[in-house]
Parts: sequence; structure tokens; C-alpha cells
Amino acid sequence: MTASATDILFRPFRIGSLELPNRIVMAPMTRSITDQGVPVAANADYYRRRAEGGVGLILSEGTVVDRPASRNDAGIPFFHGDAALAGWKGVIDAVHGAGGRMGPQLWHTGAVKSFLTEWTPEMPVESPSGLDAPSAPRGLAMDDAAIADTIAAFARAAADAKRLGFDTVELHGAHGYLIDQFFWAGTNLRTDRYGGASLRERSRFAAEIVAAVRAAVGPDFPIILRVSQWKQQDYEARLAETPDLMADWLQPLVDAGVNVLHCSQRRFWEPEFPEIDGDKGLNFAGWAKKLTGAATISVGSVGLSGDFMAAFGGESSTSAGLDGLIERMERDEFDLIAVGRALISDPQWPSKVRAGDVAELKGFDASALAELV
Repeated sequence: MTASATDILFRPFRIGSLELPNRIVMAPMTRSITDQGVPVAANADYYRRRAEGGVGLILSEGTVVDRPASRNDAGIPFFHGDAALAGWKGVIDAVHGAGGRMGPQLWHTGAVKSFLTEWTPEMPVESPSGLDAPSAPRGLAMDDAAIADTIAAFARAAADAKRLGFDTVELHGAHGYLIDQFFWAGTNLRTDRYGGASLRERSRFAAEIVAAVRAAVGPDFPIILRVSQWKQQDYEARLAETPDLMADWLQPLVDAGVNVLHCSQRRFWEPEFPEIDGDKGLNFAGWAKKLTGAATISVGSVGLSGDFMAAFGGESSTSAGLDGLIERMERDEFDLIAVGRALISDPQWPSKVRAGDVAELKGFDASALAELV
């Protein structure tokens, strides 16, 4: 593939106060390599190298808000407390020094147990209905006070992100974690205002988080929300079986203040509703953009041969072509494309793509998960 063939990936993009030199996003990827939850120089250097390699927007690994048991692994970074925030200040300063743009991904893991470690928090885990997965009890059902405090914690973290100098913020509402557990009928059995038979009703918790974050950061600071149909508890789960249901889910979130929907698929090239537009139809990000009018990020095994969840089982992947991605970008199906594992092994991935050096792209080696390359 020639450099000119990939020019579409290197168009500038702007939304609100965020200006990007290209359409390539570094996807959030859990690394669990911190000093007791505090980012240090090694973390700052890791992100700086991706900025030097030409990533348009870096989204951090998930970093948790200020709630008891908000993380499920001792290596996951905090986004609260003086020490952790000072560490994140070092990260964003390093990224800006290399000419990059970055946002933290704010996270609460809910009742989900890590499949990478046996570590568990000292406090009981929390979720909408005390479930990790459908019919799988774990931890406590959140009461009104816990819900209100969680919403406030997300807003405080977003305000801190803006204060520290980050360029945007992403809220993690996907993959079966806390916000997603409210979306999912199988894990949200509540009968109060945060539950309900419809997906629109179960989106209230997320919408209130988004509204609180919007109030905390002001009108121009971009808010990204990561969403997914699939769950790590069930790869075949689907929140929205039709476009109408997808609109009921996502439109209230955009109305509450989301600027960009980060639409996670395990494989970005798979059509979301092939029964409507065929095997080459719009993917998740394409439908989300069409239905809501919001900007979207697509993601899922970009440039690699294998599925990303397999990486946590120790599977590596070889580099794969970008033809299908280029075709979708050329028809403006979505606005940005997030690259995950390819950037763990190869910080120079965007620069190589821009130069047309596709033969020099590295595959993903699962051993890279153990260090910050």
C-alpha cells in the first residue's frame, strides 16, 4: 500500500476545542503497570513515544474514579488523589512536549473480576443489581447514595483532567463494566429510575454521568463515550437488536453532552445490521453516526489478523492490510479509527503507515503486555 493510498487517515479533525492532525487514535488498553496506582516516568515515556510516532489522539488506559472498589487489579492507575494526579500531570506534559493530544479514559470496573489476576479490592464490589453477569451474584447493589457519589466522582475526575491540561476525556461505558452493567438488561434488574424494561430507561445512569461531566468541563471540552454491544462476560450479547433500539440507547447520551461515540467491536469490518444493508454494510460506528449525528470512532482488530480478547490468552497476531479500513474512511462511515494492540508493539505504526512502509509494520506479540515498550 502506497503513502497516497492512506492519505485519508491523515486528514485533520476538529471537534470543540480539540484539534487533531490526523484520524488515528490510540485505543485505551489496560496495562496494569503503575507504582501502586500512580503513573510514573515509565508510563509518561510510554505515551510520549506514541505521540512521537504520530498518533493523532492518545486515549489512556482505563484509570479509575474515586469510589471504593472502582478497580479490579492493583496495577490499574487512579485518577484521584494528589500523587496519582501529579503522575498524570507528568504524562500529559510529556505527550504535549512531543506534540501530541491526549485524554484519560475514566473508569469504574463495577462487579467484574479481572481475568488477569486473583487480586480483589478490600471493599465489596458494586453494580446496579449485585451481579457480575446475568444470574451471577457478586458484591452489592448500589443504593441511591452510591449512585450519586459515583456520578460526582466521574465529574470530579473530568474536571481534574481539564485542569491538568488534557485535551479531552473518555468515559468507559463498554465491555460489561459498571456503566455498561446499567445498560444491560441481564445485569440491571432495578425497579427504580435507574432500571426499567427499555434500553432508554437503563441509559439514565450514563446520561446523568455525562450531564455532570459536561457541567464540570464546560461547553467546548470534548466528551467521548466508549460503548459496545458485546460484553467480556458474553461475546454474543447485544444491547440493541435494531437501529431504532440503538437510537433509543445512544441519542439520550448525545443529548446529555457526548460529542464522540467510541464504538467498540471485536472486528471493525463486521456489519452491525447485515440484514438491513448486507455483508458490506455499516459497522457499529457507522450506524451510531447515522442515527445520532455525533462524531464516531471505530475500533476492533485494526491492522491485525486476530481478535484482541485473544491477546489476553497469550495469542499474538500478524500485521494485516488496511484496504477495508481505507474504503470505509473514504466514504466517511466514521470519523476516527482507534488502533490498539498494533501500537503496543509498534509506537511508530502511524508514521510507517503514512510513509507507505506497510511491510515494516510489526505484528502484535503478546509478550509486550508485560512491559511498557
